[in-house]
Amino acid sequence: MITELGHFALVLAFGVALVQMVVPMWGAWRGRAGWMAVAEPAAAAQFILIALSFGALMWAFVTSDFSLQLVVANSHSAKPMLYKISGTWGNHEGSMLLWVLIVALFGAMAAWFGGNLPPHLRARVLSVQAAIGVAFLAFILFTSNPFLRMGTPPFDGQDLNPLLQDPGLAFHPPFLYLGYVGLSMAFSFAVAALIEGRVDAAWGRWVRPWTLAAWVFLTIGIALGSWWAYYELGWGGFWFWDPVENASFMPWLLAAALLHSAIVVEKRESLKSWTILLAILAFGFSLIGTFIVRSGLLTSVHAFANDPERGVFILAILGFFTGGALVLYSLRASALEAKGVFGLLSRETALVVNNLLLAVACFVVFVGTMWPLVAEMFLDRKLSVGPPFFNAAFTPFMVALGLILPIGSAMPWKRAKIMRAIYPLRYVFALALALGGLAFAMQSGRGLLGPVGMFLGAWLIMGTVVDVMQRLGRGPGKLARLRRLPRADWGKATAHGGLGITMAGIAGLMAWAVDDIRVARIDEPFEVGSYTLTLHDVSEERGPNYLTTIATLSLAQDGKAIATLQPEKRFYPVAQMPTTEAAIDYNLARDVYVVIGDAQDGGGWAVRTYIKPMTNWIWIGCALMALGGALSLSDRRFRVAAGARKQPAGVPAE
Repeated sequence: MITELGHFALVLAFGVALVQMVVPMWGAWRGRAGWMAVAEPAAAAQFILIALSFGALMWAFVTSDFSLQLVVANSHSAKPMLYKISGTWGNHEGSMLLWVLIVALFGAMAAWFGGNLPPHLRARVLSVQAAIGVAFLAFILFTSNPFLRMGTPPFDGQDLNPLLQDPGLAFHPPFLYLGYVGLSMAFSFAVAALIEGRVDAAWGRWVRPWTLAAWVFLTIGIALGSWWAYYELGWGGFWFWDPVENASFMPWLLAAALLHSAIVVEKRESLKSWTILLAILAFGFSLIGTFIVRSGLLTSVHAFANDPERGVFILAILGFFTGGALVLYSLRASALEAKGVFGLLSRETALVVNNLLLAVACFVVFVGTMWPLVAEMFLDRKLSVGPPFFNAAFTPFMVALGLILPIGSAMPWKRAKIMRAIYPLRYVFALALALGGLAFAMQSGRGLLGPVGMFLGAWLIMGTVVDVMQRLGRGPGKLARLRRLPRADWGKATAHGGLGITMAGIAGLMAWAVDDIRVARIDEPFEVGSYTLTLHDVSEERGPNYLTTIATLSLAQDGKAIATLQPEKRFYPVAQMPTTEAAIDYNLARDVYVVIGDAQDGGGWAVRTYIKPMTNWIWIGCALMALGGALSLSDRRFRVAAGARKQPAGVPAE
């Protein structure tokens, strides 16, 4: 009964979304306030109905209702409760329902908290957001219905993909979708502004919180996915430039560019056309990511589906929204005249350079991701584009970004004197250079990656500290001014410092990691770097829904015991699939990462050991970037909507 109600609610939500798409847009066109007012209750009703539908599907997973095909294919009665819940979105149909639920959530939030938006703009934004919902609701109902019934329900299900039965990946998709779909609001604002033919400082202030929220969620989602890949897949890496990894990274890069570009629109009323274009492309790349994951066009360990028919449907959605918005942009862009002017040396110019570096870096990732497909289609050649290409082509843009970021932050708006901006950073630059030189001197027979990473990390972190100190000014009362510093400034400093920590962590890990593979025998110690490991025991055990082989190893350094590590090899009988569970001794300076392999014919077990320097700096930096975004989002200037257009003449804006 509950599942039938969920299906009915989904169909009803489709009808409400159609009304929300058409009526407010027509009302804004004809200037009818009553028709425009339909958008708000329709947005709330659409969200409530889809939430009811999603709740019904989750109930079916929690209660192991094997009358639903989706539950049979992706659950099992013996599965732990956490994975029964996450199984709701750990598949194609359920994840698409989560996607459209978040679309409706953002639309409802715009309706609930967009009271200071001009009525015409609010109506158009909610109408465009509803159009996105209509497209994906149609996709779900006609090609990916999660409520399809079984003719004869089986006694038990086929279990969830064992790789997805992990806490990190249980929360990774919701955060990622909040980021992907959050960019739909920036897209809706961009299209609404193009229809209205007006972009000003108030528009820039309205669009920034949505973009910032999407960027924060994307940061968390990507970091969770990277952490999961690191400890779950057993290969010891945090990023493989997999097509689906790239599919989430490209919108993140464009969202970062959009966020900085919107600042210029708000502060200086410049870069309007470019900001609108970025908003369209950022959501367009989110749709490209959806297409890559679900079409089967490119293979990946992360892919949800391999169905060309569904891929064509998503491709049509991508073409309609991105192509339609770009056509509208080409017709209207000339009307988006920039009012503010700025000199060649200014913060605006630094932000333009920031945007260009991020956009070109995104284009490099896109070319590397899609080139194998292009080569196969048009050159009849099977090619593989892997980490060597991406590392060589992408890294220079990030190095350049890291170099200019502290200087750009120190520049004033409109006009700047370069020496005045650089002068306060002279000691920071010298100290960062010294740290890089120290790293180079301490290593032997290695390249420049590690020292350059240490230099950039120190340059960004200390440059951020100098920027905060410069904002406090001179003279007494610095502590009081520090307490009054806006949260947006604290957020910027935290996010930029987090980027520096992440850069240093990535460089240190890639430059100084140690890899060892050998046959280990019981109670025979072996050396890896400065550590001694000893395999003591290998036993067979049973988990809730899997069988496992557990090895027990001791880790010591200089004769002192550090930890006991227990790597596992699990086998899930229902899914007939093995997984690797690495054992990791975490440390701020390094990780010792151990994977157990198969038993060897001559005795002993295959054991792979990695020494991973500074690995945890990567995720600490990501957490700080997300925290910085959240701090900025909590700033009062974002909570107080931009009501500048409503202010009477002579009354200053908030």
